[in-house]
Amino acid sequence: MENQFLIDSDELTPAALEKKHRLENDPSSRTDHMKYMEGQQVIRSDIREKVMSAVESYDPSAYKANDVMRALQKQSLSVEDLKALLSPAAEPFLEQMAERARIETRKHFGNTVYLFTPLYIANYCENYCVYCGFNCYNKIRRMKLNMEQIEHEMKVIADSGMEEILILTGESKTMSDINYIGEACKLARKYFRMVGIEIYPVNVEDYKYLHECGVDYVTVFQETYDTEKYETLHLMGHKRVWPYRFDAQERALMGGMRGVAGSALLGLSDFRKDALASALHMYYLQRKYPHAEISLSCPRLRPIINNGRINPRDVGEKQLCQILCAYRIFLPFAGITVSSRESKTFRDGIVKIAATKISAGVSTGIGDHESKYTGKENPEEGDEQFEISDARSFKQMYSDMSDEGLQPVLNDYLYV
Repeated sequence: MENQFLIDSDELTPAALEKKHRLENDPSSRTDHMKYMEGQQVIRSDIREKVMSAVESYDPSAYKANDVMRALQKQSLSVEDLKALLSPAAEPFLEQMAERARIETRKHFGNTVYLFTPLYIANYCENYCVYCGFNCYNKIRRMKLNMEQIEHEMKVIADSGMEEILILTGESKTMSDINYIGEACKLARKYFRMVGIEIYPVNVEDYKYLHECGVDYVTVFQETYDTEKYETLHLMGHKRVWPYRFDAQERALMGGMRGVAGSALLGLSDFRKDALASALHMYYLQRKYPHAEISLSCPRLRPIINNGRINPRDVGEKQLCQILCAYRIFLPFAGITVSSRESKTFRDGIVKIAATKISAGVSTGIGDHESKYTGKENPEEGDEQFEISDARSFKQMYSDMSDEGLQPVLNDYLYV
């Protein structure tokens, strides 16, 4: 059966161009973004209702300075306190929030900072997400690494000293099926102590299979929790189904994964509401699955190939710092990851305050780790998903963190 979502973006046919135009301009031509597609597992969970109820009732402008000060005086924050710390009223208290966040981070994580690197093994995608460089209509160099190439890339990364890897693909079940991803994860277990994946959401049985292949944790970005905005940004593909994506972390935990991570992509919609939803999503998962390791990320929009105009909506570094401090104070035990989307200066500062994990030696392209790590050119490389800001190598990142008085950690998990 032909995959209706897979498009050869190198040669867009008149029919494909017509469909693209129709999807962009005629909402009635799009499928229902709240309706599950065939084969997508439905689980019965109350987490989504709890999160969305809190977000729908959130009016950031309703909070005052007294609400913020009261929240900062508490040992444990309520949901209302979190709302106050994410509101505009908290911006004048950023210094106090940062100090409180720093204390909580040191209390629970000491002066450690965890390092990992991502490895993109394919950039084929069946989704039409208007803000993403991998989207099926974007004319980029598509590539899928074979197992020999994947192992070569992994060896290059492992030889640098890295012990944790995050495996990523574009969201194409046709070009990057679950068995292909599983075999890549088996290879990763040979070279790395920690293996994470950031792929398209799958059902519980598939997560169970990937866990058996060696995967420790799963990252899924909801992009935005604003369902109406989500509908206008995800025009085609399995990713269009908002509720199936929302429940991905819970299905991963049901499949035996040790940990999960997630967040919104800040800047797609109201960042304060998306930040609230992200924190509460992880909060309620932690309460329901207390054994799980829960992490938050904080990606902002970055420019993509063929579209350099995409930038985070209203989310400056000051606002991002406020969000991360609020995350840390509300969820003192949660991991917080800051990716190479952010600048060296920002990342060097935030790991002293709230973040516990950062990427190093990053490439968002396909098959180009050797060229970036060793300088040896590879003519067969796939294009990147987005532009990174902090391009430091693993060795440079390790050195910089040590110079800042932090203890870089490559892995702290033992298999027995």
